[in-house]
Amino acid sequence: MDESRPDNTPEYGVTDLAGAIRRTLEGAFGRLRLRGEITEMKRYPSGHIYLSLKDQDAKIEAVIWKGSVRNIGTMPENGVEMIATGRISTYADRSKYQLVIERLEYAGEGALLARIEALRKRLLEEGLFDESRKRPLPLLPRVIGVITSEKGAVIQDIRTTIARRFPRHILLWPVAVQGQGAAEQIAAAIRGFSALPEGGAVPRPDVLIVARGGGSLEDLMAFNEEIVIRAAAGSTIPLISAVGHETDTTLIDFASDRRAPTPTAAAELAVPARAEIAAALMQTGARLGQAAAGLVNGARLRLLRAERGLPDVPARLAQSRQRLDDWGERLPRAVSAGLAARAQRLGAIRIPHPREGILARRAALEALGLRLGSAWARRRDGFGASPGLARLSPAPVLAMLRQRQAVLEGLSARLESASYTSVLARGFALVRDAKGAPVVAAGAVSPGQGLRLTFADGEVGVNVDGSRQGRLL
Repeated sequence: MDESRPDNTPEYGVTDLAGAIRRTLEGAFGRLRLRGEITEMKRYPSGHIYLSLKDQDAKIEAVIWKGSVRNIGTMPENGVEMIATGRISTYADRSKYQLVIERLEYAGEGALLARIEALRKRLLEEGLFDESRKRPLPLLPRVIGVITSEKGAVIQDIRTTIARRFPRHILLWPVAVQGQGAAEQIAAAIRGFSALPEGGAVPRPDVLIVARGGGSLEDLMAFNEEIVIRAAAGSTIPLISAVGHETDTTLIDFASDRRAPTPTAAAELAVPARAEIAAALMQTGARLGQAAAGLVNGARLRLLRAERGLPDVPARLAQSRQRLDDWGERLPRAVSAGLAARAQRLGAIRIPHPREGILARRAALEALGLRLGSAWARRRDGFGASPGLARLSPAPVLAMLRQRQAVLEGLSARLESASYTSVLARGFALVRDAKGAPVVAAGAVSPGQGLRLTFADGEVGVNVDGSRQGRLL
């Protein structure tokens, strides 16, 4: 000991004192758990994270070294109450003490729920949970993508359920479902499935299932992370969330297209039951058959009603055919008989000569003249005493009669000259068909046709042969 010193107070160098304080703190406290609200958190490019833990009256600085970040459990967030596990140490350059954090966890469910609720409200305002974003699930997917742990019972339950209901191809993307880095792996799996091209080497799923078994709120926190929620909302493939048990709710349930209470229920939502589809098809087929039978029966009834209202067509056809045969048999005889009757009636008709008519009219006129003369003479003799009647004479009347007789004789001569009978008397004949119509051209006569020739002294019947000259037989 130096005798010049006034007392026995020990003397330290700065470095020695800093080391002594460090040893004292580390020796006195060792490993501890410190509860407080995270504040002033900042991550440096070196990878270290610096932050502070505070309560109502005090604050302590803390650091998470780069090598401990991957195993810290839960990433710190400003404003969240957490429990930090670590040891007390000092930073001699600035003469301060700090907590070196080795592990972080939330300070009870209250803090976790407050954090989850704050994130839910923020994402809800962004529209990530809108019902309009929900897409329908495919009826029968070809490939089902599953995002879960490959070692748990979840994937076995999903495989068993799908094989039982309707076997489909399952594509597993194994991820960690809790702990550090789990949220990043889940988000990467969702984005990876969405990025698969159609028709590529790896089949693109038609529906995704993000599943995990039950656990505490801390165990399910990976499915409440913002990175997972945004990946689920941005998935281009319909997504089913099946995290925890039926009573568990995570934020991925709000962002997914369908929420299943359990992984088994998620598999039931993904594929229909083949037996139910077969039964539905059989029922539909039976209903279609009944409907078709009803339509056929209704049409048959309508046809029967229409048939009763229609006449017996085959019977009528038979009657008409029989009547036609009868007429066909009677027609030739009727024609021959008709022609014969017409010929007989024509033969009985006598056409008087115009000369006979003129002579008859002349005789009637002469008789009238004689009667008139005698009547006039009697009238004159009866009234002979009357001077006026004596002066009357029949001469004018007789003159008028003679004049009319001369006119009548002239007309008779003209009529006789124009009559066809005069032509017949000169050796010509009048040709008429069976109906009595005159035939004036050889082209109007057909072979075998019957004709009647009228001469001056009578009529004869002829038939035409088939020669071009129209030779009469």
